Amino acid sequence: MSDLIEYDEASPEVRAVYDDIMRTRNVDRVNNFWKAIAHHPPTLIRTWQSLKEVMAADSALDPLVKELLYIAVSVTNGCDYCVASHTAAARRKGLNDAMLGELLAVVGMANETNALARGWRVPLD
Repeated sequence: MSDLIEYDEASPEVRAVYDDIMRTRNVDRVNNFWKAIAHHPPTLIRTWQSLKEVMAADSALDPLVKELLYIAVSVTNGCDYCVASHTAAARRKGLNDAMLGELLAVVGMANETNALARGWRVPLD
């Protein structure tokens, strides 16, 4: 399904979520991920609420650390959309090119050593 639900075409229920996304993120538009899943408002609502709670700034993990973790998982899962979206969010929180390079090196190394450990069936010490 490639149609996106734009704000002016959205139901009041979907617009309320879009408004909350824009207010919470301090942005003037909703990105395409939300517009795509808006075809099923219960999924849109549930996903936004969960994401908002998990990525909240007032928690034990720093907001930049959360974005870096999101990037790492997205790289490993091969989600180019999520990598781009969360890299942009991380840059707004202070990510620079050197940090991104190190993050990607760690992700690559973790994937390599995970594959070796799985392949060799390395037992726990």
